[in-house]
Amino acid sequence: MSSHVFSRVLQSTFLTWAQTWVGNVSKKHIVNRIAAIEVMRKPPGTYLDGGGLYLQVSENLSRSWIFRFKSLVRGKERYMGLGPIHTISLAQARELANQARGLVASGIDPIDERKVSRQTEKQKASMTFENAVEGFIAANRHGWTNTKSEGQWRSSLKMYAYPIIGKLPVKTIAEDDVLKILEPIWHDKKETASRVRGRIERILDRETALKHRSGENPARLIWLNTALGKQSHQIHHFKAIPYTAIASFMRELKEAEGLGAMALQFTILTLARTSEALNARLDEFDLDNGVWTIPAERMKARKEHRVPLSQPAIDIVMSFQQHQISDYLFPSPIGNKPLSNNAMLATIKRMGRKGEFTVHGMRSAFRDWAAEQTDVSREVAEAALAHTISDAVERAYRRGDLFEKRSALMDEWASYCSSQEVGRKIVQLIQSS
Repeated sequence: MSSHVFSRVLQSTFLTWAQTWVGNVSKKHIVNRIAAIEVMRKPPGTYLDGGGLYLQVSENLSRSWIFRFKSLVRGKERYMGLGPIHTISLAQARELANQARGLVASGIDPIDERKVSRQTEKQKASMTFENAVEGFIAANRHGWTNTKSEGQWRSSLKMYAYPIIGKLPVKTIAEDDVLKILEPIWHDKKETASRVRGRIERILDRETALKHRSGENPARLIWLNTALGKQSHQIHHFKAIPYTAIASFMRELKEAEGLGAMALQFTILTLARTSEALNARLDEFDLDNGVWTIPAERMKARKEHRVPLSQPAIDIVMSFQQHQISDYLFPSPIGNKPLSNNAMLATIKRMGRKGEFTVHGMRSAFRDWAAEQTDVSREVAEAALAHTISDAVERAYRRGDLFEKRSALMDEWASYCSSQEVGRKIVQLIQSS
């Protein structure tokens, strides 16, 4: 090899080595250029630490961190303040810059992302428990079959929860707060405490789902049982009239005054729940076929229910249809709305039978009568009461509603309750209201 060629090869090798060395040095020092000790010593100016992170020193020597990046979203260069050095250390600034670089690499503008995050935190801070209660009620009121549910939720929480956590942001509500609410009533007012606890738990669960709070729900039962001790429970059934006394009670009821008495007769004959009967509308009845169709939204099981009407029940509906003064079967004397929920209970009280039984207890009387005095199957009796089939497999295969069998049962029940006419006083009631 000639000396000229050897010289060219040596020169090329040297240049390659030099470029590699310079490149390695550049890569090594592209980040973490500022030493921690220099942060407080730098004169006014802007100093690159690397990876878009800068130390900015003003003329009055205030010092802060800046992240410089090219926003793919906005298509321009942007500067993001990371905070002053007395709040954000060099190590913290590098970590924040690293996180921001990750967002940029993912096509996200870190400044815009921070604004969204701050707005979310602001919303969390403004979401008090009282606000959360109203949000929960608005989201669930259409699923409640009992028109009193909304008022009951508000009144119980206003009485027991609001004084302690009403104004607190939901994200700050902790176990100690729930303890303060429930401890005074946990054993002395067991049913009330159970309802209040359950309502708080459901509201906070919803707020967690909405990302207004995080972590364990402080109203969970398993924790409160440990902290406050398990409550002793007694099963309280609705007081029911003995089915053997139904006929005499119906005769007494026919002599009682008021629409509440007529509504109670109808309720007993159809086995309806209080809210189902009082909210019945005249256009729901097909008297030619003897059917009352209750829409799904008014049923406890959220499923449309057909009620076969016995002749005494048809007589009640027919008399009201002939003298229609409202859309409702049992109208309130004030406006086009249904009779008060307490109307039937007030009738029982006026009859001097307060405390002996409830309106709902009439359904229990029917169930006892069906079991002891008829050969009807359990399935037909349960269907008459519009009870949901508990067994999922049976529920999946049950397509019909046993209407014909229930129709015969309703006629038999009406015959057992009374053989007298029940509509003779309706015209007088309507004319006097």
